[in-house]
Amino acid sequence: MRFGVTRRADPLIDVTPMIDVVFQLVLFFMVSTTFVSSPGIQVDLPRSSAQTVLSEDRDVNVWMTADGGVYVDDAPVDMAALLQIFRSRAEVDPNTLVVMKADEGVSHGRVVTVMDMARGEGLTRLAIATEVSDGKSED
Repeated sequence: MRFGVTRRADPLIDVTPMIDVVFQLVLFFMVSTTFVSSPGIQVDLPRSSAQTVLSEDRDVNVWMTADGGVYVDDAPVDMAALLQIFRSRAEVDPNTLVVMKADEGVSHGRVVTVMDMARGEGLTRLAIATEVSDGKSED
């Protein structure tokens, strides 16, 4: 008795449903992603040709406006509250970066005073935010 050897055709895998699911996931994540927008505090940062520093979530962003306002992460604060914020952040992580975002019209002395407050509480990583210059001089 001779059994017939029949070759089965190789099964084909249809990847169309998988591509549809991946495409829908990409669309879902694109739509649901929150985009970082700049805060509503208006300051005219000084210009610099240096590269920008990447910020982290645990950074303390101190905004100083030309009219004398001081903000920490979009919340207005006075100097006593600012000192308390520096103290609490230093207790949590002494390597927290303090980013000064001062308007061009703010006096150098006020910026140094705030930086000294941070340093006095143990926050020694300080940075001054600037806007990237386009290379043209503004004479």
